[in-house]
Amino acid sequence: SPASSASEEVCRPFPTLRENNVSKSGKFSVGLPITMMITGMVGNSLALMLVYRSYRKKENNRKKSFLFCIGSLALTDLFGQLLTSPIVIYAYLADKKWETMDPSKILCAFFGVCMTTFGLCPLFLASAMAIERSLAITSPHWYSIHMKTSLTKQILVVILCLVLIFALLPIAGVGQYTHQWPGTWCFISIGDREDPGMFFAITFAVLGIFLLLVTFSCNVVTIRGLIIRCKTKSGTSHSAKQWERLTTETVIQLLGIMCVLLICWAPLLVNIQLECKLFLFTIHLASLNQILDPWVYLLLREILLRKFCQVASAVSKCSIEENKETQSEGQRETEMDRDALNKHT
Repeated sequence: SPASSASEEVCRPFPTLRENNVSKSGKFSVGLPITMMITGMVGNSLALMLVYRSYRKKENNRKKSFLFCIGSLALTDLFGQLLTSPIVIYAYLADKKWETMDPSKILCAFFGVCMTTFGLCPLFLASAMAIERSLAITSPHWYSIHMKTSLTKQILVVILCLVLIFALLPIAGVGQYTHQWPGTWCFISIGDREDPGMFFAITFAVLGIFLLLVTFSCNVVTIRGLIIRCKTKSGTSHSAKQWERLTTETVIQLLGIMCVLLICWAPLLVNIQLECKLFLFTIHLASLNQILDPWVYLLLREILLRKFCQVASAVSKCSIEENKETQSEGQRETEMDRDALNKHT
């Protein structure tokens, strides 16, 4: 029977597994989604309030751009939880088969679109912020001149539109959203490898892995740039000690963000086909990222926002000073760069 062979099966939509294995413990299991929803709502709501308050106070466009990215991440995570968690909780409490709740399969399609959209969006946003950090550290002049808040908003809108279009592909027939074990949620169908729907699942995994690699690569570039700058400022002066402290704090926080992304997403993206319980566990890990995001970016706010902006400003000033000393012929161009920087600092 499907119930007895569940440990040997790839996690496909089993409509009877909930009835056979979970109905007796359904009320106990509902504690996990409720806890995750409340924790996520509190963290992301707090993040939005603090980001909004800081955004109104900041006159520096570079800081506003970074705050806007973090606010978008918190808003995305919050909506992802508000649109999916209540459905899961209701399914647990009602203790009904999914076909009874959703005979038309419209709710399953909606749930799958939300899972895909609000799963990929945080990965895209993490990559966008990693790219922004690397540009601010490695190319401060270009960043100060070209990176405007309006451009950041346009990029975020494009990201949302592209992810939404991708998530709607199963509705158009490319891939499929099906209810998953134990019958309380829906996600991308992960049947046999020869199943045409597997193309969408594989594309989702490849895209997610690519975004992780982009984030990791850009963070490594940022860390390397900070360390190089720190070495050039080595000494016993107050400026050198400040650089060392800022570099150490920023590196630690970037490594922390990378660890959170790796732990939460790698198990799901690397292992497309898993036994049902393991697949559900990897989904919980990925959902945990939505809960940890606001705490990572908020509790480390002094480092990731204020310290990051201080480092970026210090790099810009240092770069201007080096140009003055080593490029006498480019003095006029350097002065123009300084004027451009002053407009955004």
